[in-house]
Amino acid sequence: HLAGICNTDLEMVKGYAGFSGTLGHEFVGTVEEAAEADSGWVGRRVVGEINLGCREPGCAWCGAGLERHCPGRSVLGIQGKDGCMAEYLTLPVRNLLPVPGGLPDHWAVFVEPLAAGFEILEQVHLEPASRVAILGDGKLGLLVNRALRFSPARLTHIGKHPRKLALAAEGGVRTLLASDPLDERFDVVVEATGSAAGLERALGLVRPRGTLVLKTT
Repeated sequence: HLAGICNTDLEMVKGYAGFSGTLGHEFVGTVEEAAEADSGWVGRRVVGEINLGCREPGCAWCGAGLERHCPGRSVLGIQGKDGCMAEYLTLPVRNLLPVPGGLPDHWAVFVEPLAAGFEILEQVHLEPASRVAILGDGKLGLLVNRALRFSPARLTHIGKHPRKLALAAEGGVRTLLASDPLDERFDVVVEATGSAAGLERALGLVRPRGTLVLKTT
């Protein structure tokens, strides 16, 4: 139904990762065909996990349910697997996630990048006293903002665009322009600027022995 255009797609058009094939990894669609054993999926509206493990016998990653980290994996629209900017795409049934009926397509298409934001909560333990800075007010930065609101941490969102920072400020999040003076260090800095200069800025904001989360391709 819909395919999202990610900054990763734009970088791959420029030559990143040497990709060849059909791009696209953010999608919402309807299952048109499935093997007989999985026929119950036909007609269901779905999104999908984009990593496909090798599933080879003896693969420790796939055997432990960690297909997304399998060294031999393919990745929808990114690595060895044609993506969703085509009339049809294929995914294993195990990669499918049903979309609730009340969720519109233009929300569901954001599930994959939003999951990248929620992954931070799996990787980093945040407490009420944790000071977290989000760098970048683009699509991914704003989705990270939404995800981290589910944590008890104190959030500061830093960006360049007042209109986007107004969205980031919803729910009481502190916002700053990148040009504002800031003499402060953070326990966790999430770098989502989409810029090569973002890493240097993030390093300058994280406290000694703090945590830096890199989300920029």
